[in-house]
Amino acid sequence: MTLRTLDDINDLAGTTVFVRADFNVPLAGAEVADDMRIRATLPTLRELQEREARLVLASHLGRPEGPREELRLAAVGARLADLLDRDVVTVDEPAPERVPGAPLVLLENLRFDPGEEANDPLFAGRLAELADAYVNDAFGAAHRKHASVSALPELMLASGRPAVAGRLLQREVDVLSGLLHEPARPFVAILGGAKVSDKLGVIDALIERVDAILIGGAMAFTFLAAEGGEVGDSLVEPDRFDDVRVARQKAADRGVRIELPQDVVIAAEMGFHAPRQTVSAAEIPRGTMGFDIGPRTVEEFARLVTGAGTILWNGPMGVFELEPFSAGTRGIALAVAGSDAFTLVGGGDSLLAVKRAGLEDRFDHLSTGGGASLEFLEGAEMPGITVLEDR
Repeated sequence: MTLRTLDDINDLAGTTVFVRADFNVPLAGAEVADDMRIRATLPTLRELQEREARLVLASHLGRPEGPREELRLAAVGARLADLLDRDVVTVDEPAPERVPGAPLVLLENLRFDPGEEANDPLFAGRLAELADAYVNDAFGAAHRKHASVSALPELMLASGRPAVAGRLLQREVDVLSGLLHEPARPFVAILGGAKVSDKLGVIDALIERVDAILIGGAMAFTFLAAEGGEVGDSLVEPDRFDDVRVARQKAADRGVRIELPQDVVIAAEMGFHAPRQTVSAAEIPRGTMGFDIGPRTVEEFARLVTGAGTILWNGPMGVFELEPFSAGTRGIALAVAGSDAFTLVGGGDSLLAVKRAGLEDRFDHLSTGGGASLEFLEGAEMPGITVLEDR
């Protein structure tokens, strides 16, 4: 896959560039709680500024379903101003007469307008009036067929104006394409999270590409229960038993290992002071549930990633937000960070766990995509990428 990028635009001096960024960040009141996604797009923004372009930035934030005060982008604008050391002017309406001629303009939350999620060409047309060129640096939204991701670049191209990928989007596609086509072997995937239904598609796709899949988090209990294990009151999706059995058989047929937890940390409730113990993953007493993988599992998973050529990690191993149940996720983070493999971590919770452990600099690629990363690996349609392909 070859994308049109900033290298395909020669002269940007004096032009206005519409940048679709991914500023869908957590907020703490009037401040940004985690600015990783904002920082990730800074190379693109700084390059455009160095090339003397005027910038109109746009992003969504949350799922507002109409204007909501707590989901306005004022906090994002303030953080951007600090990081770029430039004034950022935030405007409510994406209309030429409302957008000032300032060097750096941030539009209000795109999803305040229903036309964004509807991929409305009229809304896209209003956005297209604002700029001479379009840059998509929002990999986390590239799988959405929304106006600023799909209809807008199509309109720009149809009118003879360039539409290209920013440096963040370019890097994400390059790295993930490498996992699809030429990963260093052995290729080990580590998957976690709450629901197996959210990961079945990617598990099916990865079985075709990896050498082993290590499964933790609550999603592991559906696998364990489908095999007859006693999982107490742990989160289980019985309607997915047949699906996970099929996945297990497909993996076995292809010689791909699917490894489940050997032991788990259990408690009667998810509380900081709740009494807890470590038991066999398939022998969880009734009235209790699993909240983290246990030390034997961490040791075994760490052994399996030793010597790997490529490691993909998406999803925590337990309720890592609570310290009593954080050891499993932290142990996996340390094991992956300490390997000699090419390492990629994606998903908001996994990224947060890596950050809390102070290991950001020990991973080769931190993907801002989350769900977009998994859909890319599944081979799903990515409207925001397809429109930027150089054909």
